[in-house]
Amino acid sequence: MPRLDNPHYAAALAIVQRLRALGHAAYFAGGCVRDLLLGVPAKDFDVATSATPDDVLAAFPRTEAVGAHFGVVLVLGKLGETRTATEVATFRHDGAYSDGRRPDAVRFSTDPREDVLRRDFTINGLLLDAPAFESGDPLEACVLDLVGGRADLDAGLIRAIGEPALRFAEDKLRLLRAIRFAARLGFALEPRTLHALERQAAESTQVSAERLRDELSRILTEGHARRGLELLDRTGLLVHLLPEIARMKGVAQPPQFHPEGDVFSHTLLLLDHLDAGASPTLAWGMLLHDVGKPATFTPPDPARPGDRIRFNGHVEVGLAVARTLLARLRFSNDDAAQVLALIQHHMRFGDIQKMKASTLKRLLRLPHIEQHLALHRADCLSSHGSLANYDFARRSLDELGHDQLRPPLLLTGDALLAAGYPAGPRFREMLEAAEDAQLEGRIATRADALALIAARFGPP
Repeated sequence: MPRLDNPHYAAALAIVQRLRALGHAAYFAGGCVRDLLLGVPAKDFDVATSATPDDVLAAFPRTEAVGAHFGVVLVLGKLGETRTATEVATFRHDGAYSDGRRPDAVRFSTDPREDVLRRDFTINGLLLDAPAFESGDPLEACVLDLVGGRADLDAGLIRAIGEPALRFAEDKLRLLRAIRFAARLGFALEPRTLHALERQAAESTQVSAERLRDELSRILTEGHARRGLELLDRTGLLVHLLPEIARMKGVAQPPQFHPEGDVFSHTLLLLDHLDAGASPTLAWGMLLHDVGKPATFTPPDPARPGDRIRFNGHVEVGLAVARTLLARLRFSNDDAAQVLALIQHHMRFGDIQKMKASTLKRLLRLPHIEQHLALHRADCLSSHGSLANYDFARRSLDELGHDQLRPPLLLTGDALLAAGYPAGPRFREMLEAAEDAQLEGRIATRADALALIAARFGPP
């Protein structure tokens, strides 16, 4: 899309122009400049300026001082039907980071070089003279590069600005951000940056659970999940942050069903099928669907010719392991429930062509069924390769439609009470029996349903 058709770009440009008209220096900063140079769409357009937070608050009618102590103000606007929120940050120099996340003190600056030098990676330390660019000057001529970011973009390198160990010590989340950018962009980690990352990998556990969860989710959903997991493993981060996943390495599987190799290899292949922008719950469901296998590995019994490796109960164990992991990373109840549902039901599709109609319909009306189907499809493609069960599920879903999957119930709890049945623990069993018969086409009226209940459970 043309730049000015993007309301977020247009809003940020207007902010830069306004600040410059008031006598302040102002540039586009960070990831949006990197993405413009790479020719990929940018989501956010951030502004860096010599204006103080008070200057910014006074310059615009609608603002939020989201981090004024650190020089960050959110400028709010609306272009057409789109609401915009542009982060405007004052040039600053940071003091010591005693908590491994935020500077103890900041000093505002009018020098963009001081501001760039406290950022994380060279490719994120670029500034753009947006008004000059918009007036028609070549993009490359409008970029202010004070840290060698353009050369690293050309070379495909993730390089920390300045001393890598210090950059990571300032904010431990940068250990994961290095992995995310390397995975998403297909870049290599510059040797000194890689060495510092490996040395400080154990310190990643100091990051808050919520920030870890969000950054790991970005690694999984930005389109290169497999490479992200491989880099987490190679740098030593995986064993500290997701030891449950690290334990999959070397856990053999029966070759007749899993010619791809061990559980970790299977999981890597599965992540190859995650598209950019995938739901985080689907991503975590794919990552964790076999997390119960290491604890349930059972080798072939030599006394039983033809016996194979088994993982008896791996779904149930996997649910327990995943529940602990999701709680540790502070997932919301709704997201955790969906990830657990993906784990709980992922093996059921193997029997889908043998299911009775009621069981099939109940499976296909699971919430977020498309995620279940996506997991099953990736699971098949990452092992035996047959999509027969997936194709059957997809065809059944299309043919049955909403009315057959969720018909109005012939029997309800109120109807049972009206028929004279006392409320009690058997109500649920009765209602499920009636609904099963309805889904299978064995009954068609409320009278049929009550007759079935009387025959199976006795009269009221």
